[in-house]
Amino acid sequence: MTARRRQRLVLTGSITGAVIVALDGTVLTVAQPALQRDLHASFGQVQWTSTGYLIAVASLLVFAGRLGDRYGHQRIFALGILGFGAASAGIGLAPGVGWVIGLRVAQGIFGALLQPATLGMLRATYPSDRLGMPLALRTSAIGLAAAAGPVLGGALIAHWGWRAVFFLNVVPAGLIGVLALVVRVPTPGPRATAGATTTGGTTTAGGTRTPARLDLPGACLLALALVCLVHTLVALPETGWTMATTLGGAAAAIACGAFIRHEHRTASPLVPLSVVRSTTVAAALAVLLSASAALFGALFVSTYFLQDVLALDPMQSGLRVLPLAVLMVLSAPASAVLQRRYGPRRTTMAAMTLLTLGILALSQLDRASTAPAISGGFLLLGAGFGTVMVTATAVIVRHVSADHAGVAGGLQQTAMNIGPALGVATATMLVTLTAPTATATGHRPSGGPHWTGEAFLSAMGPALLTLAAVAATGALAAAKLPRRTADGDSPQPPATAGRDREPAEATAVTARD
Repeated sequence: MTARRRQRLVLTGSITGAVIVALDGTVLTVAQPALQRDLHASFGQVQWTSTGYLIAVASLLVFAGRLGDRYGHQRIFALGILGFGAASAGIGLAPGVGWVIGLRVAQGIFGALLQPATLGMLRATYPSDRLGMPLALRTSAIGLAAAAGPVLGGALIAHWGWRAVFFLNVVPAGLIGVLALVVRVPTPGPRATAGATTTGGTTTAGGTRTPARLDLPGACLLALALVCLVHTLVALPETGWTMATTLGGAAAAIACGAFIRHEHRTASPLVPLSVVRSTTVAAALAVLLSASAALFGALFVSTYFLQDVLALDPMQSGLRVLPLAVLMVLSAPASAVLQRRYGPRRTTMAAMTLLTLGILALSQLDRASTAPAISGGFLLLGAGFGTVMVTATAVIVRHVSADHAGVAGGLQQTAMNIGPALGVATATMLVTLTAPTATATGHRPSGGPHWTGEAFLSAMGPALLTLAAVAATGALAAAKLPRRTADGDSPQPPATAGRDREPAEATAVTARD
Protein backbone atom coordinates (compact mmCIF):
# COMPACT_ATOMS: atom_id res chain seq x y z
CA MET A 1 0.00 0.00 0.00
CA THR A 2 1.36 3.39 -0.98
CA ALA A 3 1.87 6.10 1.61
CA ARG A 4 -0.71 8.36 -0.03
CA ARG A 5 -3.38 5.66 -0.08
CA ARG A 6 -2.61 4.85 3.55
CA GLN A 7 -3.03 8.50 4.49
CA ARG A 8 -6.34 8.72 2.65
CA LEU A 9 -7.69 5.63 4.41
CA VAL A 10 -6.66 6.95 7.81
CA LEU A 11 -8.12 10.39 7.08
CA THR A 12 -11.41 8.84 5.91
CA GLY A 13 -11.66 6.75 9.06
CA SER A 14 -10.77 9.67 11.33
CA ILE A 15 -13.34 11.96 9.72
CA THR A 16 -16.05 9.30 9.70
CA GLY A 17 -15.52 8.52 13.38
CA ALA A 18 -15.63 12.20 14.35
CA VAL A 19 -18.75 12.82 12.24
CA ILE A 20 -20.60 9.84 13.72
CA VAL A 21 -20.00 11.13 17.24
CA ALA A 22 -20.99 14.71 16.28
CA LEU A 23 -24.17 13.57 14.51
CA ASP A 24 -25.15 11.35 17.43
CA GLY A 25 -25.00 14.27 19.85
CA THR A 26 -27.02 16.69 17.72
CA VAL A 27 -29.75 14.28 16.64
CA LEU A 28 -30.22 13.08 20.22
CA THR A 29 -31.21 16.59 21.28
CA VAL A 30 -33.88 16.64 18.59
CA ALA A 31 -35.06 13.12 19.44
CA GLN A 32 -35.41 13.53 23.21
CA PRO A 33 -38.98 14.95 23.31
CA ALA A 34 -40.33 12.13 21.11
CA LEU A 35 -38.31 9.58 23.09
CA GLN A 36 -39.79 10.88 26.34
CA ARG A 37 -43.35 10.61 25.05
CA ASP A 38 -42.94 7.18 23.48
CA LEU A 39 -41.22 5.58 26.47
CA HIS A 40 -43.29 7.46 29.10
CA ALA A 41 -40.09 8.72 30.69
CA SER A 42 -39.59 11.55 33.15
CA PHE A 43 -37.56 14.65 32.33
CA GLY A 44 -34.82 13.50 34.69
CA GLN A 45 -34.58 10.13 32.94
CA VAL A 46 -34.31 11.81 29.55
CA GLN A 47 -31.59 14.10 30.87
CA TRP A 48 -29.62 11.03 31.95
CA THR A 49 -29.51 9.84 28.34
CA SER A 50 -27.16 12.79 27.80
CA THR A 51 -25.55 12.95 31.25
CA GLY A 52 -24.70 9.23 31.37
CA TYR A 53 -22.95 9.45 28.02
CA LEU A 54 -21.03 12.61 28.95
CA ILE A 55 -19.80 11.18 32.26
CA ALA A 56 -18.68 7.90 30.66
CA VAL A 57 -16.84 9.49 27.76
CA ALA A 58 -15.17 12.28 29.74
CA SER A 59 -13.88 9.97 32.46
CA LEU A 60 -12.21 7.48 30.09
CA LEU A 61 -10.74 9.60 27.28
CA VAL A 62 -7.18 9.83 28.63
CA PHE A 63 -7.01 6.13 29.54
CA ALA A 64 -8.42 5.24 26.12
CA GLY A 65 -5.70 7.33 24.52
CA ARG A 66 -3.09 5.45 26.55
CA LEU A 67 -4.56 2.17 25.31
CA GLY A 68 -4.11 3.41 21.76
CA ASP A 69 -0.49 4.32 22.44
CA ARG A 70 0.15 0.82 23.76
CA TYR A 71 -1.92 -1.43 21.49
CA GLY A 72 -2.23 0.66 18.33
CA HIS A 73 -4.67 3.43 17.49
CA GLN A 74 -6.19 1.59 14.54
CA ARG A 75 -7.09 -1.42 16.68
CA ILE A 76 -8.65 0.74 19.42
CA PHE A 77 -10.42 2.83 16.78
CA ALA A 78 -11.98 -0.31 15.25
CA LEU A 79 -13.17 -1.51 18.66
CA GLY A 80 -14.58 1.90 19.51
CA ILE A 81 -16.47 2.52 16.29
CA LEU A 82 -17.90 -1.01 16.08
CA GLY A 83 -19.03 -0.83 19.71
CA PHE A 84 -20.48 2.64 19.15
CA GLY A 85 -22.49 1.40 16.19
CA ALA A 86 -23.70 -1.69 18.07
CA ALA A 87 -24.80 0.44 21.04
CA SER A 88 -26.65 2.76 18.64
CA ALA A 89 -28.53 -0.21 17.18
CA GLY A 90 -29.36 -1.38 20.69
CA ILE A 91 -30.79 2.03 21.59
CA GLY A 92 -32.94 1.94 18.47
CA LEU A 93 -34.39 -1.39 19.67
CA ALA A 94 -34.59 -0.49 23.39
CA PRO A 95 -37.92 -1.40 25.05
CA GLY A 96 -37.64 1.16 27.85
CA VAL A 97 -35.81 4.27 28.98
CA GLY A 98 -33.66 2.28 31.41
CA TRP A 99 -32.20 0.38 28.49
CA VAL A 100 -31.61 3.64 26.64
CA ILE A 101 -29.69 5.11 29.58
CA GLY A 102 -27.58 1.98 30.04
CA LEU A 103 -26.77 1.74 26.34
CA ARG A 104 -25.92 5.45 26.22
CA VAL A 105 -23.35 4.82 28.97
CA ALA A 106 -21.96 1.94 26.90
CA GLN A 107 -21.93 4.25 23.90
CA GLY A 108 -19.93 6.73 25.94
CA ILE A 109 -17.34 4.05 26.77
CA PHE A 110 -16.91 3.15 23.11
CA GLY A 111 -16.93 6.84 22.20
CA ALA A 112 -14.03 7.34 24.61
CA LEU A 113 -12.10 4.63 22.76
CA LEU A 114 -12.98 6.13 19.41
CA GLN A 115 -12.25 9.83 19.82
CA PRO A 116 -8.56 9.94 20.85
CA ALA A 117 -7.80 7.27 18.25
CA THR A 118 -9.03 9.54 15.44
CA LEU A 119 -6.28 12.02 16.39
CA GLY A 120 -3.69 9.38 17.24
CA MET A 121 -4.02 7.76 13.80
CA LEU A 122 -3.50 11.10 12.08
CA ARG A 123 -0.43 11.88 14.21
CA ALA A 124 1.08 8.48 13.45
CA THR A 125 0.34 8.60 9.71
CA TYR A 126 1.02 12.18 8.61
CA PRO A 127 4.33 14.03 8.96
CA SER A 128 4.04 16.66 11.67
CA ASP A 129 4.43 19.51 9.18
CA ARG A 130 1.44 18.24 7.17
CA LEU A 131 -1.04 17.73 10.00
CA GLY A 132 -2.74 21.11 9.63
CA MET A 133 -4.98 20.33 6.66
CA PRO A 134 -6.11 16.84 7.84
CA LEU A 135 -7.09 18.35 11.19
CA ALA A 136 -8.84 21.19 9.37
CA LEU A 137 -10.85 18.77 7.23
CA ARG A 138 -11.79 16.84 10.34
CA THR A 139 -12.99 20.03 12.06
CA SER A 140 -14.95 21.12 8.98
CA ALA A 141 -16.68 17.75 8.88
CA ILE A 142 -17.61 18.08 12.56
CA GLY A 143 -19.06 21.53 11.93
CA LEU A 144 -21.03 20.28 8.94
CA ALA A 145 -22.38 17.36 10.96
CA ALA A 146 -23.38 19.70 13.79
CA ALA A 147 -25.26 21.91 11.31
CA ALA A 148 -26.93 19.04 9.46
CA GLY A 149 -27.77 16.98 12.55
CA PRO A 150 -30.91 18.83 13.72
CA VAL A 151 -32.33 19.04 10.19
CA LEU A 152 -31.58 15.41 9.38
CA GLY A 153 -32.78 14.26 12.78
CA GLY A 154 -36.01 16.22 12.47
CA ALA A 155 -36.74 14.69 9.06
CA LEU A 156 -36.07 11.15 10.29
CA ILE A 157 -38.24 11.61 13.37
CA ALA A 158 -41.09 13.09 11.33
CA HIS A 159 -41.19 10.10 8.97
CA TRP A 160 -39.97 7.12 11.00
CA GLY A 161 -39.87 8.13 14.66
CA TRP A 162 -37.07 8.76 17.15
CA ARG A 163 -35.58 5.27 16.84
CA ALA A 164 -34.52 6.02 13.26
CA VAL A 165 -31.90 8.58 14.37
CA PHE A 166 -29.98 5.89 16.26
CA PHE A 167 -29.94 3.55 13.25
CA LEU A 168 -28.46 6.40 11.20
CA ASN A 169 -24.84 5.69 12.07
CA VAL A 170 -24.98 1.88 12.34
CA VAL A 171 -24.08 1.14 8.69
CA PRO A 172 -21.19 3.65 8.33
CA ALA A 173 -19.81 2.64 11.73
CA GLY A 174 -19.88 -1.03 10.77
CA LEU A 175 -18.24 -0.46 7.38
CA ILE A 176 -15.43 1.73 8.72
CA GLY A 177 -14.89 -0.58 11.69
CA VAL A 178 -14.58 -3.68 9.52
CA LEU A 179 -12.27 -1.81 7.15
CA ALA A 180 -10.06 -0.80 10.08
CA LEU A 181 -9.81 -4.44 11.16
CA VAL A 182 -9.19 -5.90 7.70
CA VAL A 183 -6.84 -3.33 6.16
CA ARG A 184 -3.53 -3.30 7.98
CA VAL A 185 -2.21 0.23 8.01
CA PRO A 186 1.39 0.34 9.30
CA THR A 187 2.06 3.18 11.68
CA PRO A 188 5.33 4.19 13.25
CA GLY A 189 6.08 3.46 16.89
CA PRO A 190 8.95 4.22 19.22
CA ARG A 191 12.09 2.16 19.41
CA ALA A 192 15.13 2.79 21.47
CA THR A 193 18.62 2.17 20.18
CA ALA A 194 20.79 -0.61 21.48
CA GLY A 195 21.89 -0.17 25.03
CA ALA A 196 19.30 2.53 25.76
CA THR A 197 17.58 2.47 29.11
CA THR A 198 14.13 3.73 30.00
CA THR A 199 11.99 3.90 33.07
CA GLY A 200 8.60 4.13 31.33
CA GLY A 201 9.10 0.67 29.80
CA THR A 202 11.66 -2.07 29.34
CA THR A 203 14.36 -2.46 26.72
CA THR A 204 15.11 -5.76 25.02
CA ALA A 205 18.58 -7.00 24.13
CA GLY A 206 18.13 -5.65 20.61
CA GLY A 207 17.27 -2.22 21.92
CA THR A 208 13.54 -2.21 21.21
CA ARG A 209 11.53 -0.51 23.92
CA THR A 210 8.44 -2.40 25.00
CA PRO A 211 5.37 -0.44 26.11
CA ALA A 212 5.12 0.59 29.73
CA ARG A 213 2.54 -1.12 31.88
CA LEU A 214 -0.85 0.51 32.12
CA ASP A 215 -1.37 2.78 35.11
CA LEU A 216 -4.70 1.36 36.31
CA PRO A 217 -4.69 3.14 39.73
CA GLY A 218 -4.01 6.45 37.99
CA ALA A 219 -6.77 5.76 35.47
CA CYS A 220 -9.24 5.03 38.28
CA LEU A 221 -8.31 8.19 40.20
CA LEU A 222 -8.60 10.35 37.09
CA ALA A 223 -11.92 8.75 36.15
CA LEU A 224 -13.26 9.36 39.67
CA ALA A 225 -12.18 13.01 39.56
CA LEU A 226 -13.79 13.57 36.16
CA VAL A 227 -16.98 11.69 37.06
CA CYS A 228 -17.46 13.87 40.15
CA LEU A 229 -16.58 17.05 38.26
CA VAL A 230 -18.83 16.41 35.25
CA HIS A 231 -21.74 15.23 37.41
CA THR A 232 -21.44 18.38 39.53
CA LEU A 233 -21.30 20.66 36.49
CA VAL A 234 -24.29 18.97 34.87
CA ALA A 235 -26.35 19.11 38.10
CA LEU A 236 -25.62 22.76 38.88
CA PRO A 237 -27.99 24.27 36.26
CA GLU A 238 -30.88 22.25 37.71
CA THR A 239 -30.24 22.29 41.47
CA GLY A 240 -27.71 25.03 42.19
CA TRP A 241 -25.23 24.63 45.06
CA THR A 242 -26.79 21.93 47.19
CA MET A 243 -25.13 19.54 49.61
CA ALA A 244 -24.83 16.96 46.80
CA THR A 245 -23.16 19.33 44.32
CA THR A 246 -20.85 20.69 47.02
CA LEU A 247 -19.76 17.20 48.03
CA GLY A 248 -19.33 16.30 44.38
CA GLY A 249 -17.04 19.27 43.82
CA ALA A 250 -15.04 18.45 46.94
CA ALA A 251 -14.72 14.80 45.90
CA ALA A 252 -13.47 15.90 42.46
CA ALA A 253 -10.81 18.12 44.06
CA ILE A 254 -9.65 15.36 46.44
CA ALA A 255 -9.48 12.75 43.68
CA CYS A 256 -7.60 15.19 41.45
CA GLY A 257 -5.05 15.83 44.20
CA ALA A 258 -4.62 12.10 44.76
CA PHE A 259 -4.17 11.57 41.02
CA ILE A 260 -1.44 14.23 40.79
CA ARG A 261 0.36 12.75 43.79
CA HIS A 262 0.14 9.25 42.34
CA GLU A 263 1.40 10.34 38.92
CA HIS A 264 4.51 11.89 40.43
CA ARG A 265 5.28 8.70 42.37
CA THR A 266 4.56 5.94 39.85
CA ALA A 267 7.15 4.63 37.41
CA SER A 268 4.61 4.42 34.54
CA PRO A 269 2.30 7.42 34.80
CA LEU A 270 -0.97 7.52 32.87
CA VAL A 271 -0.09 11.01 31.63
CA PRO A 272 3.64 11.16 30.85
CA LEU A 273 5.47 13.84 32.78
CA SER A 274 6.94 15.21 29.57
CA VAL A 275 3.37 16.03 28.50
CA VAL A 276 2.33 17.43 31.88
CA ARG A 277 5.36 19.70 32.12
CA SER A 278 4.98 21.07 28.60
CA THR A 279 3.99 24.75 28.74
CA THR A 280 2.87 24.57 25.13
CA VAL A 281 0.50 21.63 25.66
CA ALA A 282 -0.90 23.18 28.86
CA ALA A 283 -1.52 26.49 27.07
CA ALA A 284 -3.28 24.79 24.15
CA LEU A 285 -5.50 22.80 26.53
CA ALA A 286 -6.34 26.01 28.43
CA VAL A 287 -7.28 27.67 25.14
CA LEU A 288 -9.60 24.80 24.17
CA LEU A 289 -11.18 24.66 27.62
CA SER A 290 -11.87 28.41 27.77
CA ALA A 291 -13.03 28.61 24.15
CA SER A 292 -15.49 25.70 24.46
CA ALA A 293 -16.77 26.97 27.83
CA ALA A 294 -17.31 30.48 26.46
CA LEU A 295 -18.94 29.27 23.24
CA PHE A 296 -21.38 26.78 24.75
CA GLY A 297 -22.21 29.08 27.63
CA ALA A 298 -23.02 31.82 25.12
CA LEU A 299 -25.09 29.39 23.04
CA PHE A 300 -27.07 28.38 26.12
CA VAL A 301 -27.85 32.00 26.96
CA SER A 302 -28.59 32.90 23.34
CA THR A 303 -31.02 30.00 22.92
CA TYR A 304 -33.13 31.30 25.81
CA PHE A 305 -32.94 34.81 24.38
CA LEU A 306 -34.16 33.70 20.96
CA GLN A 307 -37.00 31.51 22.22
CA ASP A 308 -38.10 33.15 25.50
CA VAL A 309 -37.42 36.83 24.79
CA LEU A 310 -37.96 37.05 21.01
CA ALA A 311 -40.49 34.16 21.03
CA LEU A 312 -38.95 32.46 17.99
CA ASP A 313 -39.73 28.82 17.29
CA PRO A 314 -36.88 26.27 17.16
CA MET A 315 -36.62 26.44 13.36
CA GLN A 316 -36.37 30.24 13.35
CA SER A 317 -33.83 30.09 16.16
CA GLY A 318 -31.80 27.55 14.21
CA LEU A 319 -31.66 29.83 11.19
CA ARG A 320 -30.30 32.67 13.35
CA VAL A 321 -27.57 30.37 14.67
CA LEU A 322 -26.77 28.81 11.28
CA PRO A 323 -23.89 31.26 10.49
CA LEU A 324 -21.95 29.74 13.40
CA ALA A 325 -21.91 26.29 11.79
CA VAL A 326 -21.22 27.72 8.32
CA LEU A 327 -18.22 29.72 9.52
CA MET A 328 -16.90 26.72 11.48
CA VAL A 329 -16.87 24.72 8.25
CA LEU A 330 -15.22 27.51 6.25
CA SER A 331 -12.73 28.71 8.86
CA ALA A 332 -11.22 25.28 9.58
CA PRO A 333 -9.32 24.86 6.27
CA ALA A 334 -8.46 28.56 6.24
CA SER A 335 -6.92 28.27 9.70
CA ALA A 336 -4.48 25.60 8.46
CA VAL A 337 -3.17 28.13 5.94
CA LEU A 338 -3.13 30.97 8.47
CA GLN A 339 -1.11 29.10 11.07
CA ARG A 340 1.50 28.14 8.47
CA ARG A 341 1.84 31.79 7.48
CA TYR A 342 1.43 33.59 10.80
CA GLY A 343 2.16 30.85 13.33
CA PRO A 344 -0.04 29.23 15.98
CA ARG A 345 0.33 32.05 18.50
CA ARG A 346 -0.92 34.93 16.36
CA THR A 347 -3.56 32.80 14.65
CA THR A 348 -5.02 31.55 17.92
CA MET A 349 -4.91 34.95 19.62
CA ALA A 350 -6.75 36.49 16.66
CA ALA A 351 -9.32 33.68 16.72
CA MET A 352 -9.91 34.06 20.46
CA THR A 353 -10.35 37.80 19.88
CA LEU A 354 -13.04 37.05 17.28
CA LEU A 355 -14.74 34.69 19.73
CA THR A 356 -14.66 37.37 22.43
CA LEU A 357 -16.05 40.01 20.06
CA GLY A 358 -18.84 37.65 19.03
CA ILE A 359 -19.93 37.15 22.64
CA LEU A 360 -19.71 40.91 23.26
CA ALA A 361 -21.93 41.48 20.20
CA LEU A 362 -24.51 39.04 21.54
CA SER A 363 -24.45 40.80 24.93
CA GLN A 364 -25.77 43.96 23.26
CA LEU A 365 -28.89 42.33 21.82
CA ASP A 366 -32.37 43.32 22.90
CA ARG A 367 -35.96 42.96 21.71
CA ALA A 368 -35.36 45.37 18.83
CA SER A 369 -32.35 43.49 17.46
CA THR A 370 -32.62 42.50 13.81
CA ALA A 371 -31.80 39.13 12.26
CA PRO A 372 -28.56 40.40 10.64
CA ALA A 373 -27.35 41.75 14.00
CA ILE A 374 -28.06 38.43 15.71
CA SER A 375 -26.51 36.33 12.94
CA GLY A 376 -23.47 38.63 12.87
CA GLY A 377 -22.63 37.70 16.44
CA PHE A 378 -22.89 33.99 15.66
CA LEU A 379 -20.78 34.51 12.54
CA LEU A 380 -17.94 35.83 14.71
CA LEU A 381 -18.36 32.91 17.11
CA GLY A 382 -18.09 30.37 14.30
CA ALA A 383 -15.05 32.00 12.70
CA GLY A 384 -13.23 32.21 16.02
CA PHE A 385 -14.10 28.78 17.39
CA GLY A 386 -13.44 26.87 14.16
CA THR A 387 -9.97 28.41 13.91
CA VAL A 388 -9.20 27.75 17.58
CA MET A 389 -10.17 24.09 17.34
CA VAL A 390 -7.85 23.44 14.41
CA THR A 391 -4.89 25.49 15.60
CA ALA A 392 -4.85 24.48 19.27
CA THR A 393 -5.44 20.82 18.43
CA ALA A 394 -2.62 20.90 15.88
CA VAL A 395 -0.27 22.35 18.51
CA ILE A 396 -1.12 19.56 20.97
CA VAL A 397 -0.79 16.74 18.45
CA ARG A 398 2.42 18.10 16.90
CA HIS A 399 4.17 18.93 20.14
CA VAL A 400 3.74 15.46 21.64
CA SER A 401 5.78 12.55 20.29
CA ALA A 402 3.96 9.91 18.24
CA ASP A 403 4.12 7.32 21.03
CA HIS A 404 2.16 9.67 23.30
CA ALA A 405 -0.31 10.82 20.61
CA GLY A 406 -3.20 8.88 22.17
CA VAL A 407 -2.76 10.56 25.56
CA ALA A 408 -2.55 13.95 23.82
CA GLY A 409 -5.75 13.18 21.93
CA GLY A 410 -7.45 12.09 25.15
CA LEU A 411 -6.46 15.31 26.90
CA GLN A 412 -7.73 17.37 23.96
CA GLN A 413 -11.06 15.55 23.91
CA THR A 414 -11.37 15.83 27.70
CA ALA A 415 -11.01 19.61 27.48
CA MET A 416 -13.61 19.70 24.71
CA ASN A 417 -16.06 17.66 26.81
CA ILE A 418 -15.60 19.44 30.14
CA GLY A 419 -15.57 22.94 28.64
CA PRO A 420 -19.22 22.94 27.48
CA ALA A 421 -20.45 21.56 30.83
CA LEU A 422 -18.44 24.26 32.63
CA GLY A 423 -19.76 26.99 30.33
CA VAL A 424 -23.42 26.02 30.69
CA ALA A 425 -23.14 25.69 34.47
CA THR A 426 -21.44 29.10 34.71
CA ALA A 427 -24.02 30.76 32.46
CA THR A 428 -26.94 29.31 34.43
CA MET A 429 -25.52 30.40 37.78
CA LEU A 430 -24.80 33.90 36.48
CA VAL A 431 -28.31 34.38 35.10
CA THR A 432 -29.88 32.96 38.26
CA LEU A 433 -27.81 35.20 40.54
CA THR A 434 -28.35 38.29 38.41
CA ALA A 435 -32.10 37.77 38.06
CA PRO A 436 -33.09 35.91 41.25
CA THR A 437 -36.72 36.97 41.12
CA ALA A 438 -37.13 35.25 37.76
CA THR A 439 -37.25 31.81 39.32
CA ALA A 440 -40.29 32.80 41.38
CA THR A 441 -42.43 32.54 38.25
CA GLY A 442 -42.08 28.78 38.35
CA HIS A 443 -40.53 26.22 36.07
CA ARG A 444 -41.33 24.79 32.72
CA PRO A 445 -43.35 21.60 32.80
CA SER A 446 -40.21 19.71 31.86
CA GLY A 447 -38.45 20.93 34.97
CA GLY A 448 -35.72 22.90 33.19
CA PRO A 449 -34.60 26.39 34.21
CA HIS A 450 -36.91 29.23 33.19
CA TRP A 451 -37.04 32.98 33.55
CA THR A 452 -39.50 35.64 32.42
CA GLY A 453 -38.48 37.47 29.26
CA GLU A 454 -37.76 40.78 30.97
CA ALA A 455 -35.88 39.25 33.88
CA PHE A 456 -33.78 37.14 31.54
CA LEU A 457 -33.01 40.10 29.29
CA SER A 458 -31.72 42.09 32.26
CA ALA A 459 -29.46 39.20 33.31
CA MET A 460 -28.26 38.24 29.83
CA GLY A 461 -25.83 41.13 29.43
CA PRO A 462 -23.78 40.52 32.60
CA ALA A 463 -23.70 36.75 31.98
CA LEU A 464 -22.39 37.16 28.44
CA LEU A 465 -19.86 39.79 29.55
CA THR A 466 -18.47 37.28 32.03
CA LEU A 467 -18.28 34.63 29.32
CA ALA A 468 -16.48 37.13 27.10
CA ALA A 469 -13.94 37.53 29.91
CA VAL A 470 -13.50 33.73 29.92
CA ALA A 471 -12.76 33.86 26.19
CA ALA A 472 -10.33 36.73 26.73
CA THR A 473 -8.52 34.59 29.30
CA GLY A 474 -8.06 32.00 26.59
CA ALA A 475 -6.51 34.68 24.38
CA LEU A 476 -3.96 35.34 27.13
CA ALA A 477 -3.19 31.61 27.33
CA ALA A 478 -2.66 31.60 23.55
CA ALA A 479 0.32 33.91 24.09
CA LYS A 480 2.20 30.85 25.38
CA LEU A 481 1.78 28.94 22.11
CA PRO A 482 4.69 28.63 19.66
CA ARG A 483 5.38 31.73 17.59
CA ARG A 484 5.94 29.71 14.43
CA THR A 485 4.51 26.43 13.17
CA ALA A 486 7.98 24.92 13.06
CA ASP A 487 8.28 25.44 16.82
CA GLY A 488 5.38 23.06 17.38
CA ASP A 489 6.17 20.57 14.69
CA SER A 490 8.85 18.70 16.55
CA PRO A 491 7.95 16.62 19.55
CA GLN A 492 9.08 17.93 22.88
CA PRO A 493 12.73 17.04 23.55
CA PRO A 494 12.94 14.09 25.90
CA ALA A 495 13.60 14.80 29.53
CA THR A 496 16.99 13.70 30.75
CA ALA A 497 15.87 13.04 34.28
CA GLY A 498 12.78 11.80 36.04
CA ARG A 499 10.57 8.78 35.65
CA ASP A 500 9.33 9.71 32.19
CA ARG A 501 12.63 10.25 30.37
CA GLU A 502 13.03 8.86 26.86
CA PRO A 503 16.29 7.96 25.07
CA ALA A 504 17.46 10.95 23.09
CA GLU A 505 18.33 8.83 20.12
CA ALA A 506 14.96 7.06 19.86
CA THR A 507 13.65 6.51 16.34
CA ALA A 508 10.22 5.52 15.02
CA VAL A 509 10.46 2.24 13.14
CA THR A 510 7.91 -0.26 14.42
CA ALA A 511 4.70 -1.19 12.63
CA ARG A 512 2.05 -1.40 15.29
CA ASP A 513 -1.00 -2.14 13.21
